[in-house]
Amino acid sequence: MASKDRIRRKLRVPEEVVALIRGCHPQLKRKIKAGLRHILTEPESGKSLKDELEGIKSYRISRFRIIYRISSKQIIDVVAVGPRKTIYEETYRIIKKESNP
Repeated sequence: MASKDRIRRKLRVPEEVVALIRGCHPQLKRKIKAGLRHILTEPESGKSLKDELEGIKSYRISRFRIIYRISSKQIIDVVAVGPRKTIYEETYRIIKKESNP
């Protein structure tokens, strides 16, 4: 029985996202970390976003979202983490800032 080749992926998380995660309630922090591990093993599992956020995915954790993009087969970039209520507007601002430094 042949084993599947496993792709070693790297998750790149901006320092401001790391700081936000550190400040979360311990239970939410555990869920976010579990979500990040899941994204590493199954990057296509997130919901593909549309329009201005095309090419970006959203992974749901109760009322929170992990927003990320698959930069290559081995690299996944976390863009933002936050409550669903504000995360998409925040992500749009981040993407605009990246494209117009």
